[in-house]
Amino acid sequence: MNFALYRELLAVRPIRRLLLVGMVARIPHSAAGVLLTLHIVLTLHQGYAAAGAAAAVMTIGIAVGAPWRGRRVDTVGLRTALIPSVISETVIWSIVPHVSYQWLLPLVFVGGLLTLPIFSVVRQSLGVLADGDQRRTAFALDAITTEIVFMIGPAAGAIVATSGFTVLGLTVVGVSTSLAGLFLMWFNPPTRSAAQTVERGDDERHAAEAAVVTAAPAHLQEPAAELAHAEARGRPGLRGKVAHNFGWLTAAVAAVFAAAAGAGMVLSGTDVGIVAALELGGHQREIGIVFLFWCAASVVGGLVYGAMHRPVSPIVLLLGMAALTIPMGFAHDTWTLAFASLLPGLLCAPVLSSASEKVADLVAEERRGEAMGWYGSALTAGVALGAPLAGVFIDSTGPSGGFVSVGVAGVALCFAGLVLQPRRRRRVSA
Repeated sequence: MNFALYRELLAVRPIRRLLLVGMVARIPHSAAGVLLTLHIVLTLHQGYAAAGAAAAVMTIGIAVGAPWRGRRVDTVGLRTALIPSVISETVIWSIVPHVSYQWLLPLVFVGGLLTLPIFSVVRQSLGVLADGDQRRTAFALDAITTEIVFMIGPAAGAIVATSGFTVLGLTVVGVSTSLAGLFLMWFNPPTRSAAQTVERGDDERHAAEAAVVTAAPAHLQEPAAELAHAEARGRPGLRGKVAHNFGWLTAAVAAVFAAAAGAGMVLSGTDVGIVAALELGGHQREIGIVFLFWCAASVVGGLVYGAMHRPVSPIVLLLGMAALTIPMGFAHDTWTLAFASLLPGLLCAPVLSSASEKVADLVAEERRGEAMGWYGSALTAGVALGAPLAGVFIDSTGPSGGFVSVGVAGVALCFAGLVLQPRRRRRVSA
């Protein structure tokens, strides 16, 4: 391990500033999950299954919107791509706290669809600013800053919600996220390397030249028309276009997406389980203690992983995190639950940083924004599955069912991946 890598990386001013901006911009939405859950349970008097369903609807919106948002960053640039988010965040989250549960569901879906894509933007920009072993350290630092955010956001959200201010809290989430988006537009971190930016400029120049040819007199257009006709004869059909557009989606990338979905499922189920265990036990104000232990362990794990010279498969890391989540279901008080969260917490940041590093290594830069969007979609799809899965078991068997259900599901997913990997390698070699 080489912890000096962190000093070298943080000495790079653009990376240091990007990590700081990303951390501040993530705080509002890190509080939104707890605020929305407790708003539905305490203010709207619905069950945890209903709260989990609302979280699922919101994250499905994020999953649907993330690839499109990532592709927009690739094609039109960061500033233009963020405009819909800056407007919608304030509008949607100012309305959500004032409507019934039936109206809340479509609103949080739209809010998720247009949410500020801070996670994918930071990962995409880090993939440009760092390379080689430095990239592993950069993604580990990103995961660490995310954990610091989740030490602050959920604890603050729980305090606001249990004090009876869920309406104000959700409104503040929207306004502050819009302000963070404006700051990100001003900062405008790079999402393409210099070489890719020059290549994109050449493509735009060629498009302009084609437009000039089209506007030329008919006798000058004939050679160009013949060339266009020749190109059209060799142009692939719809199936070929789809294959071309998703040519970056290899089996290895799909495996990373599956690991990301599993991580989202385990993390969201654990999140709901912690809130339910303490709220049903009458210890709502102690939610921050458990989140502090859980996230602090993740910070330590991320620091160790970022200093390592060799990567570890995200599927192996997820297997350990899911298996170690199961014992959290047997905790009976706040402090036991906090200490039980340490072991799975140690593997949280390594799972996410390993998966991000894999995507950046496997996908070419010109499609990396879209790939990071799909990576975010896989993660949020797992979140969408984990929250209601845990909620159903919490409502039927108690808080312990939430931890056990997502832990067992995560272990099963990893075993399936580990079994299929050798078969795929044998098929490729054959």
